[in-house]
Amino acid sequence: MEFVSPIDALFLLAESREHPMHVGGLMLFEPPEDAGPDHPSLLHRRLLEQDTVHPTFRKRPATLLSTPQLGWTRESDIELPYHVRRSALPAPGGHGQLLDLASRLHGSLLDRHRPLWEVHLIEGLADGRFALYTKMHHALIDGVSGQRLLRRAMTEDPASDHLGAPWNPPRTGRSKPERTGSTLGFARDLWSAATSAPALARAIGDALLRQQLTMPFAAPRTMFNAPIGGARRVAVRSWPLERLEQVGKTAGATVNDVVLAMSAGALRRFLTERGALPDKPLIALVPMSLRAPDDSEPGGNKICAILCNLATDLADPVARLDTIRESTRRNKQVYQSLSSTQAMALSALTLSPIVTSVLPALSSVAAPPFNLIISNVPGPRAPLYWGGARLDAGYPLSIPFDGQAVNITLTTVGEHLDFGIVGCRSSVPGMDRILDHLEAGLAELEEAI
Repeated sequence: MEFVSPIDALFLLAESREHPMHVGGLMLFEPPEDAGPDHPSLLHRRLLEQDTVHPTFRKRPATLLSTPQLGWTRESDIELPYHVRRSALPAPGGHGQLLDLASRLHGSLLDRHRPLWEVHLIEGLADGRFALYTKMHHALIDGVSGQRLLRRAMTEDPASDHLGAPWNPPRTGRSKPERTGSTLGFARDLWSAATSAPALARAIGDALLRQQLTMPFAAPRTMFNAPIGGARRVAVRSWPLERLEQVGKTAGATVNDVVLAMSAGALRRFLTERGALPDKPLIALVPMSLRAPDDSEPGGNKICAILCNLATDLADPVARLDTIRESTRRNKQVYQSLSSTQAMALSALTLSPIVTSVLPALSSVAAPPFNLIISNVPGPRAPLYWGGARLDAGYPLSIPFDGQAVNITLTTVGEHLDFGIVGCRSSVPGMDRILDHLEAGLAELEEAI
């Protein structure tokens, strides 16, 4: 038995049927040229043979000190066929059918009587490829750690038949044993947080005085800021990374700034065609990882978040990009002088409205803390292979919240950026149109810059 960290407990406590709190991913693979029609079934069989399971993937919620969701227990006997499943699309096996299946899988809750993860191997695509859908509870792992796990399950060698399992990552010399679950580790974390309080208070005061933070509850109410149900809709598309890099190089902006500007243009168009664009600019919550580049140990959340002014009230795409760049720069400055513990504490104040958003009575009358989440998760630049199959795309799928009905998450896979949009199926009709508007948002930046 071990304690759940405060930020991990947030995702457990906030979960309900309408608010599944898992992150996921949809990956597409091109089988090797000599692969037969039974290639996916052979991969599934090989996966089930990998019965060594990392301690993180043995965790399930338990009651500790008579309080539910406060502790983890570890399962000694993992039923792999339950967690690692094989599915097939009905004919004709089109892209839309794959997304319909991913939408249904992403909208269902993980069983809390078992470790909180699932892997689905999906065959039957008309183009001969196969897919892998994964989902892991956000209390178990964050997006960056999840991406690194999947990366370590693959190889850059196209001739290799290596088939790694995310639940059994290879040990590295830099991995550190978990200590946060122990009573001593929990006490140390509490003491660290307590002793950092004065510095944290000074940082918050400085941010307020210099107006460096886009403050919560300053966002306008939009169609995205509505109560949500449990059913999900998934939309995905890829863009060449070179296009965004060229815009950023010419404009003196980062790729992430260009992503935010591209998204802002898309949201502006989406709301305009519905006569629902507010006069005030939309505010996005932008997560940032606090993991060191060599942090390869899975488990828990090490994230902070900033609020970004998306400048959707500006018609000029260049002025919009300039406003976004300045907003992210000033908000990031707040974190530069803080330790990881202090940054997570400050971020918790920004994220705290998510907890209140699961209370419909409050979210219906209070101004939204932000309009949606836009997250850029670092991914691999080199081509990757899994069981001899080439990774063609890897679409991250994250969490919409009550009052924030759409989530945009993207990652780098090779030479392209893969966008995964997840929304409430009933609250945001026509969500697929955001993909077309993302292309239009990038094109207008290219033309203007």
